[in-house]
Amino acid sequence: MLIRPENGRKILWQEMLRSELLAAQEHRGVVIVPVGSVEQHGPHCPPDVDISIPYHLAIETASRITDVPVIVAPPVTYGFTHYNMGEIGTITLRLETFIDVLCDVSRSIWANGFHRIILLNGHGGNEQATWNAAMKLAEEDIWPVALTYWTMVTDELKAWGDADADIGHGGEWETSLQLALRPDLVDMSRAVKDDWRLKFGPEVGRYARFPERRREMEHGVMGDPFAASAEKGQRVFDLLVERLSALCREYHDIDPPRYMEFGSHCPR
Repeated sequence: MLIRPENGRKILWQEMLRSELLAAQEHRGVVIVPVGSVEQHGPHCPPDVDISIPYHLAIETASRITDVPVIVAPPVTYGFTHYNMGEIGTITLRLETFIDVLCDVSRSIWANGFHRIILLNGHGGNEQATWNAAMKLAEEDIWPVALTYWTMVTDELKAWGDADADIGHGGEWETSLQLALRPDLVDMSRAVKDDWRLKFGPEVGRYARFPERRREMEHGVMGDPFAASAEKGQRVFDLLVERLSALCREYHDIDPPRYMEFGSHCPR
């Protein structure tokens, strides 16, 4: 999944020369680490939806920004998704392994002198684990921003959706984004809409739930892919690029926090 901007600029960490990395470091470069998962996304989508979307988002953002150095690190392709192992195509890491990988990648980027890191996540099962990795690193005075991409557009997903009010899983919004970004990999003739198989009723289920087991839907689809369109996907993708770009510019202009910035309150 190696893609480059059409303008030919180098933005991929692994393709840059030492001199180019040093120049980006000197100018307070922002490094985006796409984080995702390889897992089933229903019968109609490929298993790489959750890494493809943040990777494309990082590439597009870095290629559009010319006033601030933005680098896209090699993606963390595998995520925490044991509950999808019941459907073919899924590859998962143990929770502890996934957190360790994120921490080691972040430590390495920080040690290279890049102190503005965005862990751009595209998988729901990674969301809390990615935040936990950031919390763990903060104690070491390493400060990545842990960001799950759809949290930048929660209001718009609700307002613009015809069927799904959130990102879902192989439903209206993920399918729309895939139709916009990689339509050749989507087979809408195989799309299905599943019912949830939950233990609690709808009222209690709003605030009480178990961790997921094998995907709670018969075919692994959460939401309505029949409401998807490439136009919807492009609309939300463009807004995501705009908001991620705003984050990169602000991040470039500030210094990360420091663990002991306000001193220690513990007795000496």
